Amino acid sequence: MAKNKTTETENSVEVYLQGIADEKKRKDTQTIISFMEQETGLAPKMWGNAIVGFGSYDYTYDSGHSGSAPLIGLAARANAISLYLGSGFEGRDGLLSKFGKHKTGKSCIYIKQLEDIDTAVLKQMIQLSFKHKT
Repeated sequence: MAKNKTTETENSVEVYLQGIADEKKRKDTQTIISFMEQETGLAPKMWGNAIVGFGSYDYTYDSGHSGSAPLIGLAARANAISLYLGSGFEGRDGLLSKFGKHKTGKSCIYIKQLEDIDTAVLKQMIQLSFKHKT
């Protein structure tokens, strides 16, 4: 069975942030990390080379593939900041309708910058997603 690429590492979150070339994206990413830290009470940890995660949970798929993943997290990507907040928490669709400019994927929410969204709604989604997974 293939080894998971995205596992918790000892890499530095600060070094990761310093590697984000776009100053605006770096500051927005740091602000979101602060929100996640405040709402979860957990310290950020690097998962792989590019995901900042909070907490962890173990999973096993029907196929037998298993591993660990962060409860919530984010990554500063080339085109957007990816928010890993899960898709199963109660009230998600209603909150997304008030969230602001974003796109969604299977389990991600993509934003370009903090000014495009309602940060109070982001904090609610962080709380609800975290509680849903713990």
